[in-house]
Amino acid sequence: MSVNISIRNAVKRYGNATIIPDLTLEVGDKEFFTLLGPSGCGKTTLLRMIAGFNTIEAGDFFFNGKRINDMDVSRRNIGMVFQNYAIFPHYTVKQNVEFGLKNRRLPRAETEALTEEFLELMQIRELRDRMPERLSGGQQQRVALARAIVIKPDVLLMDEPLSNLDAKLRLEMRQAIRRLQKEVGITTIYVTHDQEEAMAISDRIAVMKDGVIQQVGTPQEIYHRPANLFVATFIGRTNLIDAEYRASTKTVRMHSFEFPMDRLSLEADAPVVLSVRPEDLQMGRDAAGGIRSTVSDSIFLGMNTHYMVTAAGGQVIEIIHESAMDALFKPGDAVDLRIRTEKINVFSKDGTRNLTHAN
Repeated sequence: MSVNISIRNAVKRYGNATIIPDLTLEVGDKEFFTLLGPSGCGKTTLLRMIAGFNTIEAGDFFFNGKRINDMDVSRRNIGMVFQNYAIFPHYTVKQNVEFGLKNRRLPRAETEALTEEFLELMQIRELRDRMPERLSGGQQQRVALARAIVIKPDVLLMDEPLSNLDAKLRLEMRQAIRRLQKEVGITTIYVTHDQEEAMAISDRIAVMKDGVIQQVGTPQEIYHRPANLFVATFIGRTNLIDAEYRASTKTVRMHSFEFPMDRLSLEADAPVVLSVRPEDLQMGRDAAGGIRSTVSDSIFLGMNTHYMVTAAGGQVIEIIHESAMDALFKPGDAVDLRIRTEKINVFSKDGTRNLTHAN
């Protein structure tokens, strides 16, 4: 059970509109792979092409080297979990979970054993005789997961499965999904627009925009070294600061502040854009060599406080600072900012390239 998936030069059109122009992707055996991007970027369209629900205008799709473009949906051995759960309202929990097994005409004893195993695995055994209308959203999603995986599919496809749940349930369910995927060992492709969710559960992530994959990498790679400005701003929060690179001194200058930067793919002076995560800035009073700034606002969020400061030149910068019992800084306070320069990403002026070499 589980396969590697290869997609080569995939194209999807609706009439004259091209949704996916030319997409190539590899998903490893037993990998938890997430398609991440804003609404309308093509991630659900691609998922439905893999499932066989959408036509393929060009390109090739392979499971373990076997081309599946023209394979019937029922023969692809796919489990699918939808945003709206799609469990049968007139069946009990147990009947929902065993539905796919009965359709495959497994022996009764095997059907019973597998159903009980996955009711237990998803921690819904005590709900086995309940109707869906008496279940919470999280419980319904567990039923949908059990029903999708009990048939032992080669691939599990999940389309925004947690978007209808509240924040606490989303956290619980993403932990349950991650645990289940690792226990069962199944190749999984997961679609979401939630960056935190993607980073929490994925082995690798593909960030998509307008049907084009912008970057594929581990959550750490994508967060710390985004390929372009779109990825940098879509994954987490960041400050974008216009600056100048000076090749003769291998330094970057922003307003009146200058610091060494010898890890750039540049050989001549050039305008650049700095991406600085809020947590990679330190704020203090009278810090030698810092960027003189003024606190304009703050938001207390429990563990951390988010400060907005105005630096020289009018640049508004966000800083995340560990909270204290009393406010450390108040609006109007003069502060100095220091940047963890080893964490900075430097992009070309048009934002299409990360110029920063890895350490």
